[in-house]
Amino acid sequence: MTRDNAIQIAERYFASGAFLDDLQRRVAYRTESQEADSAARLVAYLTEELTPTLTAWGFRCRVVENPAAGAGPFLVAHRHEGDDLPTVLSYGHGDVVRGYDAQWRDGLSPWRVTVDGDRWYGRGTADNKGQHSINLAALKAVLDARDGKLGFNLKLLFETGEEVGSPGLSTICEQLRDQLAADVLIASDGPRLAADRPTMFLGSRGVINFRLDVKLRDGAHHSGNWGGLLRNPGIVLANAIATMVDANGKILIEGLRPPPIPDSVIRALADITVGGNPGEPEVDVDYGEPGLTPAERVFGWNNIEVLAFRAGNPDKPVNAIPATAFAHMQIRFVVGTDWRNLQQIVRDHLDAHGFPMVDVEVERGMPATRVDPDNAWVKWALRSLTQTTGTQPVLLPNLGGTLPNDVFADVLGMPTLWVPHSYPGCSQHAPDEHLLGSVASEGLRIMAGLFWDLGTRKGDAADSNPAHHLPRKTTGGHRHE
Repeated sequence: MTRDNAIQIAERYFASGAFLDDLQRRVAYRTESQEADSAARLVAYLTEELTPTLTAWGFRCRVVENPAAGAGPFLVAHRHEGDDLPTVLSYGHGDVVRGYDAQWRDGLSPWRVTVDGDRWYGRGTADNKGQHSINLAALKAVLDARDGKLGFNLKLLFETGEEVGSPGLSTICEQLRDQLAADVLIASDGPRLAADRPTMFLGSRGVINFRLDVKLRDGAHHSGNWGGLLRNPGIVLANAIATMVDANGKILIEGLRPPPIPDSVIRALADITVGGNPGEPEVDVDYGEPGLTPAERVFGWNNIEVLAFRAGNPDKPVNAIPATAFAHMQIRFVVGTDWRNLQQIVRDHLDAHGFPMVDVEVERGMPATRVDPDNAWVKWALRSLTQTTGTQPVLLPNLGGTLPNDVFADVLGMPTLWVPHSYPGCSQHAPDEHLLGSVASEGLRIMAGLFWDLGTRKGDAADSNPAHHLPRKTTGGHRHE
């Protein structure tokens, strides 16, 4: 059979309703990792739902206990077809955020897939059960089209704690480094740039949450008797933040500004328009780093945000100067930012600007990753997506948000290709989460073509798809910028 046969098998699977049936069954598992009583359901999703399917397809599967206390387990699956073949790692997560059952629109349930036009409602349809279900179905289409062979080696890693910060994921990847070693990661999560624009991203921006605190005294004091005599911690904190980021969003702390955007990233972002889709807010074109396009600001630069700010009692204000103020802050950052030294960088900056009374506490962080857009794997995948869709896909050097991609790029040392099957308006993490049927159908075709091309080697009929020119993994090491 041919590449077209694999894509046609995937199309028939979707049209027959079999994909909907599989997704319906998976969504019905209430795998809310944020809930303390979810442990048995998380295990069941791996052992009752995924393992029997993968075993029937020739994978060796095992559930691995999470080294992080109280966190959900992992499923590691492996299908080996030949020592001379490329090896691919793929990833997905079986957990979801809380269902918030009562907040869904009338007639909808988070634990049942409801089809309403192009929208398929249900918790996990977009994040991540729908996405990994698309990839699994595409793999099966290639197996059927190639007489039970993929033409490459495949390793699968499923976690059940992504929605609570992926506890234990890095440790597992370190412990199983040899078992998970591969030439490339190909996985799906996050949104496309827009519903009608097939997208590939190569990493994600990093994130750090930190807190600024000002405590000037033990209690509040009357604003009439003491106003103008006592420092107001809210005013102090607001002015301290103003030395860090200006009114137009430009970062003023030199140590938290990234290096210049690489030329390959600038080229990749040159024709990308951010926003403008139904239901999205209007982009403030004059906000953020001056001289950059909106695409460069969100995919190629850093931003500092105030997530929450409190002084006194906002719900019931009184005529008193508060004793304390605090702000929850966040920085999203790209590769090359000195993020590990953020606390000291901010501390030195505040001291230099006369704010020694502002305390800094780093709460959590996750690294940034980015594969060079000129990487051979990237160019190969773009050719495959273009051949399937007939259009040039969007290439994002990194997602604007954050994924646990550092475990694949840093710990396992492989290039990372993410092909998302969701879109920005999917209500991910909110009531009425949904997958678009049209995007799911196209995603099946894209992934069937991509997995077919991975198995195309010299001498095959489809030799025009140059999988045999791809780099092979040798001794690990970093393959991202």
